[in-house]
Amino acid sequence: MELGQIHMIDVTQKKETERQAIAKGKVQIKPATLELIRKGELEKGDVLAVAKTAGIMAAKETHHLIPLCHPLHLTHVAVEFHLPENGRALNPSECSVEITASAKGIGKTGFEMEALVAVSVSALTIYDMCKAVDKSMTIGEIRLVRKSGGKSGLYVAGG
Repeated sequence: MELGQIHMIDVTQKKETERQAIAKGKVQIKPATLELIRKGELEKGDVLAVAKTAGIMAAKETHHLIPLCHPLHLTHVAVEFHLPENGRALNPSECSVEITASAKGIGKTGFEMEALVAVSVSALTIYDMCKAVDKSMTIGEIRLVRKSGGKSGLYVAGG
């Protein structure tokens, strides 16, 4: 293949198997922003509810966003958030919203991109919802942490 040429991988001959992928990411925020999220006092509304909805919707549209992704039949998408323990004094490095997304279905190719897109769009939505009060937020550490199914089997990050 010549440099610059692209092609979609042909999965015609692959077997359909149950597959799942889990991805994580993080949005670093100021302590004051964290409190506004907890109290639901941001002008745009419930940050985590909107970010969860956006992440789920984005996972379902992955093949429209990433040019060479196959359209997949998702049977389940979940987006969850973890905030630091309430009432504890935090140093700025501990002040973040951790995002976990899982994508599951039966298919001929994996659901890694769907989980990663869900995390990414959830993080961008948190940024959008909070940018009026915290322009210093950073988005990072987006990564695949687990995948199962298919020919390559189980993958667990760091293990």
